[in-house]
Amino acid sequence: MSDLFRSYDMQLQAHLDYTSGKKTAFSPPPGGSMHEAGRAFDLDLDKIKKLTLPKFWPLARRHGLEPIIEVPNPRLSEAWHFDCRGSHDLVYQYYSAKNGDNFKSPYTAMAASAIISIGLKVDALGDDVRPAYIQSGLIRLGQNIGDLDGQLGPKSRQALGQLNIDDTLGLDAVADIIDRKLQQKFPTEFFVPGPVIDTGPAPNHLIS
Repeated sequence: MSDLFRSYDMQLQAHLDYTSGKKTAFSPPPGGSMHEAGRAFDLDLDKIKKLTLPKFWPLARRHGLEPIIEVPNPRLSEAWHFDCRGSHDLVYQYYSAKNGDNFKSPYTAMAASAIISIGLKVDALGDDVRPAYIQSGLIRLGQNIGDLDGQLGPKSRQALGQLNIDDTLGLDAVADIIDRKLQQKFPTEFFVPGPVIDTGPAPNHLIS
């Protein structure tokens, strides 16, 4: 596997390589790739020739991984690309249902949602990721806010009220409440299953 995460600059370079013809595989500009959220990877198809791509698909889906093409044909461009959409697929569905229209495609909206969810900015959503993070959370929590645009307008504030969240608390407090609600609704995206080790306080000689 490769390209499990791309920074803004890495995605920009990949996009420039595509637009200049240096590479043939499509690479969107920054803000449009699930790679930028650590939610995508590219698979070396030569390594799974014995297994075959058609047999790999159901194995991948069992672990929440989705291909980006319609049929498992290794000759197709992007046959190697897999997403781990998680709750951000709800943003994809939201835009597919025409609830928002400010992104080029539902996929771009989903990618933007995933990117801001890890605290990285998307140019189209402004320098402060908090309003867009709140909006993304509202969509994933089932609210209709219109466009995911980085602006907490009347629809976003009405949606906060529907969730009994006081929109006057400030961005940090509201984002924290949204985060806790997302943790409750999508625990597998925040927590690793298994026993929790209680370490207790640090020894005195390690405390300065």
